[in-house]
Amino acid sequence: MPEPSLLPTLTADPSHCYDVVVVGGGIVGATTALALCRAGLEVVLLEANPPERAIARERAYALSLQTAAIFRQLEVWEELRPQLECFETIQLSDADHPGVVRFRPEDLDRADLGYIGEHRPILTTLYRHLGRQQGFCWPGPVRVEQIDYRRDRALIQGSDAEDSLTLQARLVIAADGPQSPTREQAGLRSWGWRYWQSCLTCVVRHEHPHQRVAYERFWPEGPFAILPLPGDRSQVVWTAPHGQAQALAAAPEAEFLRELQRRYGSQMGALRLENQRQVFPVAFRQGRSYYGQRLALVGDAAHGCHPVGGQGMNLGIRDAAALAELVIAAIATGADPGSERVLRRYDRWRRPEALVILLFTDLLDRLFSNRWLPLVALRRLGLWGLRQIPVARWLALRLMTGQLGRSPQLGSAD
Repeated sequence: MPEPSLLPTLTADPSHCYDVVVVGGGIVGATTALALCRAGLEVVLLEANPPERAIARERAYALSLQTAAIFRQLEVWEELRPQLECFETIQLSDADHPGVVRFRPEDLDRADLGYIGEHRPILTTLYRHLGRQQGFCWPGPVRVEQIDYRRDRALIQGSDAEDSLTLQARLVIAADGPQSPTREQAGLRSWGWRYWQSCLTCVVRHEHPHQRVAYERFWPEGPFAILPLPGDRSQVVWTAPHGQAQALAAAPEAEFLRELQRRYGSQMGALRLENQRQVFPVAFRQGRSYYGQRLALVGDAAHGCHPVGGQGMNLGIRDAAALAELVIAAIATGADPGSERVLRRYDRWRRPEALVILLFTDLLDRLFSNRWLPLVALRRLGLWGLRQIPVARWLALRLMTGQLGRSPQLGSAD
């Protein structure tokens, strides 16, 4: 349960036109709001759930080197870092094939390759810092019902448990997830497909230390990742065909742990479950546009990718930093932050870069999730190339750690 001051409630002024309203109080939405508030903007965060429910999600995420750099510049890193685990090795393998690829920090001339963090400490830290910002407004849990986009502002209608709420803002930012009611109401379309797989996640405690190694094992049914968490714990991200994933989630714990141990290996000893198994579908989705009239999309509201490689949240954090940079620059020059000119620049920056990652994760899944012999030979040749060719390892790591493409100013100093 967060302390009462985590997000102090302030009454929003319906007659005042705020700079930005962010819809969605998850990690990406909170990062966006914090980046804008720190630059002196007036920002309202609208989230349907109270903070204690918003932070309670049982998930863990890989944080790329660029995400870490963004959090450093937002000055949340010093508080957040002790609650994360870094990984110093990434180990890729094709099921039980002996040709294992190991990425190490020296491949990038660094001390580590990334971090793993759980949802609760990340979002709690962001909320705590947001609550200290002078220009920040949290009106309490509010469900957005209607947004009217006008020539010079947006009118937002919402409600809480007892009353209705009316707000005005020059820009609305939708960070309300893959189903994004804000995006759907605005009529912004996307394209993509559902995979034949679902993703099962859980946290396990293991007998031996994880040695700060992150594993990505490609089985014909789908990728299987082991992500090190603080303590002798790891997050499992297990992708499998829908029926198999549901059966694994419903299996008795002892049976599930036996199958998990078979995939997991013996390097960390005996395993035991630390939380409930969760299953969610996997989809590829790319917005045809990341903006509409006085509206910008960030995170899962803009795009969705396969979980292989842990790229999803990192894409959203880069969206947040890029959009904040453009909005802050517009206001500094007296321009309208919700104008089509500003939002088109954001779309031209982030949509192509996100598409590269979406296609990369799609290729990985399709290349490894099959038993067709020509593709088996091709992927094992690719793994051989990663083992033997330093520049190939360097390029792959740069892509996976968010260091290819245009870096936002918030993430460019690390």
